[in-house]
Order: sequence, then C-alpha cells, then structure tokens
Amino acid sequence: MKGKIIVSKFWTRFFSAGKAQAITIFPFIFLRELANRSDKVLINHERIHLSQALELLILPFYILYLLEFLFRFVQYRNFLQAYVHISFEREAFENEENLYYINKRRPFSFLKYLKK
Repeated sequence: MKGKIIVSKFWTRFFSAGKAQAITIFPFIFLRELANRSDKVLINHERIHLSQALELLILPFYILYLLEFLFRFVQYRNFLQAYVHISFEREAFENEENLYYINKRRPFSFLKYLKK
C-alpha cells in the first residue's frame, strides 16, 4: 500500500507532538515539508508502517504502538530511546533503505523486533 501523501506542517506536528518529519495515520502519510516528498527512505519508512497497520486491522496497530511506547518510556525514561525501541519502529528503521522491502516483507515481521 502506498498511502496518500499529504504535506502539512500543522498535522505532522499535531500527530507527532512536533517531533517528526513524517507520520503515518492510516491511510495517510503526513509530511512536515514539501522537500520530504522526494526522500525515498523516509517515504519507505512510513509505508512500512502502513503495512504494519493494515495487517493488524489498523486500530489495534495504534493501540499496540502506544502501549509499547509507554512500556519503553518506563523502561528507558527517555522519549527518544522509547521511540527508537518500539518494535514497529525498529523494523521500519532497519529496512527503510531497502526500497524493495515492502514487496518481500512477511506479515507480522515486527514481532521479531519485540525480543531485541
């Protein structure tokens, strides 16, 4: 799934508490700046999140994402460390430069990042 790309500084800041250049709210990818449209790695990262959300039937993805973030925040006591250790983010960061990853990605691939 490619998602609908929307360039909006307001919505990107709103949904990410001002911390992200892009954020995925299914089925949209919100970008903070127009220049981010040409960032293939960033777009691929967000498309990995679209795949994760779709396989979890969307709403459960966001619930699990938030719960894991809260768990990681208690664990690391640091916003950035909590964020980068979320299993969904770990999968996306590890594979964002592989622009063909989405084509070969197996369902529920994020699960192997829970244990790390």
